[in-house]
Amino acid sequence: MIGFLNILKPPNMTSHDVVNFVRKNLNVKKVGHSGTLDPMATGVLPICIGKATKLIEFMQNDTKTYRAELTLGIVTDTQDRWGNILDTVNVNVSEEKIFEVFNSFKGEKIQIPPMYSALKYKGKKLYELARQGITVERKPRKIYIYDISIIDINANKILFDVNCSKGTYVRTLCHDIGMALGCGGHMSFLARLRSGYFNLDDSLTLEEITALDKDILEKQYIYKLDYPIKYLPRVDVKQFALRFLLNGVALQKKAFTLNSNIKNGSIVRLYVNNTFKAIGIYKKNSEHSIIQIKKLFS
Repeated sequence: MIGFLNILKPPNMTSHDVVNFVRKNLNVKKVGHSGTLDPMATGVLPICIGKATKLIEFMQNDTKTYRAELTLGIVTDTQDRWGNILDTVNVNVSEEKIFEVFNSFKGEKIQIPPMYSALKYKGKKLYELARQGITVERKPRKIYIYDISIIDINANKILFDVNCSKGTYVRTLCHDIGMALGCGGHMSFLARLRSGYFNLDDSLTLEEITALDKDILEKQYIYKLDYPIKYLPRVDVKQFALRFLLNGVALQKKAFTLNSNIKNGSIVRLYVNNTFKAIGIYKKNSEHSIIQIKKLFS
C-alpha cells in the first residue's frame, strides 16, 4: 500500500497516535503525517504510507484552512482552553470593533510561536520547558493570513474561518486578536478544514477505516503519490532517458519536455509515459538546462 490517506483526526489523540493506528490497522510499516494537529484539535490530517513519506518535505508549504472559536476575556498560559487561566477581564467590545480588528490581521504578519509548542530550543521542546515553568525568547516568524472571516458572534465567543500559511499557530492568532481588542482571549475550539489539496468533506474517520475492506480502501480512498504535489511544475521525460532517470543521472535538455515556463532552481515532478517517476531540480543558464534527480519513486 503506497499513497496518502485523508484522515479526520478526532480530539484527544495526537497526530502520532493516528500514525500508530494506521500502522497497526492496515499492517503497514512505513507511515508518517504531514502537518501536526494539536491533540485537542480535530480535522484533516494527511497520512503518508510507504514511499509517500518521501514527499512530506514537499507538502510543508501547503496552505491550511481552519475553523476556530475565540473566547474573549480569558487569557491562558497555553493560549487555548486547556491551559491554566492567567487573567480574566470583563468584555465590552462592539461588533464593529471586532470586525475591524479581525480584518486588520489579514496579510503578512509577524507571529511569536507559543511556549506550549513542539518547536525546539537548544535541543528541548518548548512545551517541555514551559511545563517546568521556564520561558525562553522565541524567534518571531513571518506568517500570511490569506483570509479570515467571522461566522458568528455569541456573547464573548467568536466563531471564524481562517486560511493561512504554514507555521501559523491559530492559538496564538486568537491570543493576539484578544490582546488587540483589549480584553485578551484564548482559542476554545479548532478544526482543520483543509490541508493543501485534502479537504474535510473527503476525509475518513478512524471507525470508517476500520470497517472498510482493505482492498476497497486501497482502490477507492488511497490518493496517488503525485496528488498532494500538483502545485509543482510537471516535466515529461522521454522514454529513451528512463534508464538515466532510474540511475539518478542528471537529465540533459534533449531528454525532457517542459510543459510551462519554469524558473531556475524549481522543484519539478518528473513523468515517463504519464507515470510519476521522480522529483527533480530544474537548473538552467544561458547555454544549458538540466534536471538533477532528487528523489526516485519507481
